Amino acid sequence: MSIVTKSIVNADAEARYLSPGELDRIKGFVTSGEKRLRIAQVITENRERIVKQAGDQLFQRRPDVVSPGGNAYGQEMTATCLRDLDYYLRLVTYGVVAGDVTPIEEIGLVGVREMYKSLGTPIEGVAEGVRGLKNAAASLMSGEDAAEASAYFDYVVGGLQ
Repeated sequence: MSIVTKSIVNADAEARYLSPGELDRIKGFVTSGEKRLRIAQVITENRERIVKQAGDQLFQRRPDVVSPGGNAYGQEMTATCLRDLDYYLRLVTYGVVAGDVTPIEEIGLVGVREMYKSLGTPIEGVAEGVRGLKNAAASLMSGEDAAEASAYFDYVVGGLQ
């Protein structure tokens, strides 16, 4: 839920107008909109490159993942791993656009630890892959935009651990 929606829902629940503080937060949200959309656009336009780079980085740092017996061993399982990384990258764009981590939490992190545990997937490997996404995406952005996006990648990593 965006800050605009949250503010309206809270004010309406109390049958009041938006407070000056709420209006200031909404103004900040609107003002930062261009930056948030720019970040989401960079990620979206470069998603294949970002996912490939993050996957390559993960497989170099964690060769056990792609070795026989590893969760990403073989072409099909490697593709599944990259698909999951693409999924988390997409979730990050949702959070960036919303200016809030709620979409990340509600869409993608509820029950994720249990799912990976039941599949025998090492959660630290998934978190390492998301860190790789963060590094690859940051390399395509200005320092300010990378810092903004970083919080959303970090939130996903934290939700995985």
